[in-house]
Amino acid sequence: MSNDSRPLQILAFAGSLRRNSYNHRLLQTAALAAPEGMQLTVYDSIADVPLFNEDLEAESGGGTPGVHRLRAAVATADALLIATPEYNQSLPGVLKNTIDWLSRPAAEGKDVLAGKPVAIVGATPGAWGTRLAQAQLRHALTATGSLVLPAPMLFVRDAAHVYDADSGHYDAATQKRLRAVLEALQRWVRQLHATAS
Repeated sequence: MSNDSRPLQILAFAGSLRRNSYNHRLLQTAALAAPEGMQLTVYDSIADVPLFNEDLEAESGGGTPGVHRLRAAVATADALLIATPEYNQSLPGVLKNTIDWLSRPAAEGKDVLAGKPVAIVGATPGAWGTRLAQAQLRHALTATGSLVLPAPMLFVRDAAHVYDADSGHYDAATQKRLRAVLEALQRWVRQLHATAS
């Protein structure tokens, strides 16, 4: 994946099961804000990833079809963009569960998160902007060997006021901040590729 002439493939998913969650909408806006040279694909849902269970992992050959599908999508992406909500000042259980599955080696022995660049964003109708959830997600991803983009960070608070239901996207200021995150991710992944060459 070191060919700089092709667009970077970014896989984005939200840590929420609600299809029209503010974080899923944030990723849809990110797809519009993506800079030239980047193709951002929003993964439909993590709803088909079951609760992590080592017995199920062993019986199913590394995971259910939903786990294998997500793992394959992560494996082929140059980087990830994860949008997390914050519940009770914490990382959503469904997102932590997804990270736990992805951190396990697949049947072929490959750990898809190790060395994978990841950018984290988050939106909430509350005033805190998912700061605590993002910090916890950053910690969990670091433990998996993921390479988490240090900056810039994006904490979207009062999401109901900056999301336009008519257009289906966040306001211009949020789009600008999203683009800054994506541009930083793009530069960083290119640097990582150049270093690895």
